[in-house]
Amino acid sequence: MDEYLRPTEFIDCDSAIIVNHAREVTAGIPNSRDKAVRLYYDVRDGILYDPYRIDPTREAFRASMILRKGYGYCVAKAILLAALLRACEIPCRLHFADVRNHLTTQRLKELMQTDTFYYHGYNDIWLDDRWIKVTPTFNLSLCEKFKVKPLDWDGTEDAVFHPYDMEGRRHMEYIRDHGSFADVPFDAIMNTFLTCYGADAEKRMEAFHDGAFDREAEAEAARRGIKT
Repeated sequence: MDEYLRPTEFIDCDSAIIVNHAREVTAGIPNSRDKAVRLYYDVRDGILYDPYRIDPTREAFRASMILRKGYGYCVAKAILLAALLRACEIPCRLHFADVRNHLTTQRLKELMQTDTFYYHGYNDIWLDDRWIKVTPTFNLSLCEKFKVKPLDWDGTEDAVFHPYDMEGRRHMEYIRDHGSFADVPFDAIMNTFLTCYGADAEKRMEAFHDGAFDREAEAEAARRGIKT
């Protein structure tokens, strides 16, 4: 398990800001499972999901930087959770898959030019002698706006995206598994983004850097007649 406990270029679990935050969040918690659950909720709801403000630099993908910013998309949130868990001596690795998102907003579709999210990131956590999959991507407020059941986790079973939302509509479909990694496959992710989202993807991304995904989700819910 050493490979999934030690610091890496992106999962800098030995940085002071990561160590101090992990200790603060898990203070007084005696066992690994409860620590992992507390950290899961801390990242899920404490780091706001924002798919627009993706900085394609290596520095921006470091866990310490993500914690300082307080927002990120799925990969960023998975990186941060991995770092916090490793800081608590809980083995964690990154897992990547291509997923089809059936509840994306119109504006995000315009940016991505597809409803497929390539290299969606989540976590494998080692507890009770087995790997458990968890997805800390969508914070509670977004789930409420989209009427998607939030992913709660008790530390014993997998917590990955549900295939249907609370109104029975298709939500998230896993279409390709890229496997697990001890650190971020940064070059593979960037190359895939450029290949699958188009050569001008970075330029299009800059035009959307105003963020505001949370407000957009509320407007999208209103357009669909969803009461929030």
